[in-house]
Amino acid sequence: MEPVRTPKDRKRFIRVPWHVYERDSNWVPPLRIDRQQHLSPKAPHFQHLDWQGWIATRDKQPVGRISAQIDRLCSEVGRPELGYFGMLEAIDDADVFGALFDVAEGWLKEQGKTTIAGPFNLNINQDIGLLIDGFDTPPYFLMPHGQPYYDGHVGRLGYEKAVDLLAYEIDPDFELPRVMRAIQNRLKERISIRYLDRKHIDRDLEIMRDIFNDAWSKNWGFVPFTEEEFRAIGREMLLVVKDDFITIADYDGRPCAFLVVLPNLNEAIHDLNGRLTPFGWLKLLWRLKVRYPRSGRVPLMGVRREYHNTRLGPGLAIAVIEVGRAASVKAGIKSLEMSWILETNQGMRNIIDAIGGVENKRYRMYEKQLI
Repeated sequence: MEPVRTPKDRKRFIRVPWHVYERDSNWVPPLRIDRQQHLSPKAPHFQHLDWQGWIATRDKQPVGRISAQIDRLCSEVGRPELGYFGMLEAIDDADVFGALFDVAEGWLKEQGKTTIAGPFNLNINQDIGLLIDGFDTPPYFLMPHGQPYYDGHVGRLGYEKAVDLLAYEIDPDFELPRVMRAIQNRLKERISIRYLDRKHIDRDLEIMRDIFNDAWSKNWGFVPFTEEEFRAIGREMLLVVKDDFITIADYDGRPCAFLVVLPNLNEAIHDLNGRLTPFGWLKLLWRLKVRYPRSGRVPLMGVRREYHNTRLGPGLAIAVIEVGRAASVKAGIKSLEMSWILETNQGMRNIIDAIGGVENKRYRMYEKQLI
């Protein structure tokens, strides 16, 4: 078991999935430069997060990897005992899984943690979850893939389900059901919609962050987005989204809901093998300019918590979904994935069911007490 210490180690850590998925046609190799930035000590999440990674080797060949993390923001939301595992990839071998989790659990115990949860890559506001259903199709952009044997190995090590996360696929060219149209008509005089203003990017990103942190504050696993994190994510999104893909809804002049549509960049990078050189940049730019992705994903959405379980809550959600849907159709997008949705969020699940959404993938989060 080799700890990740140096930039060279980080590159080896990043390359482990290429060994695990070399025969899996549904795996989309991530851009290596993106993964390097994700693990760079300069990344904004490391302002509040400590991590350690390990690479499992056999006969000098990588056979697995894992990370352990401590997010200091957990203490602010009442979970000071909690540590994370993440970045899990491994061959189908019980000894490899056992060794990986032994070292991750041991590191967290040394830091005084008594509960471990995951997988977080690296925290709740990034890609998370272990795929347990939906292996037969590629993941959408910024969603994890996995192997069918992962769940069994993790379960045998004493990990129990904490919660499932759902991904729904939707044809955006739908008509709102009659009941939803009635809600929309009743509120149309008080709800106004606008797009993110590129001339006031930081202002609008802060509005969205405030809504998101409020909307998700009572959900499982919540830790807030910091200003630096959300600004970094937002500025990256703006490189690839169209102007009408980021929607903000005001109720009586107050920003209360928002929604983001991202083009599914996995369509454009699937055959680049994670490399943008020497010609990957040209291929990616050509594909984004000439043939925009035909699928997209809704990775961020929020309605202020005070409107949850009220009549206004669904109205705000429907308002931003309708605008995001129309923008997607205009861009030629044929399929939208809404992900991820907590299985306990029955209100959102009901809305998605009503507009024809079909669950296409399911991810699991696990917890275990460290004794």
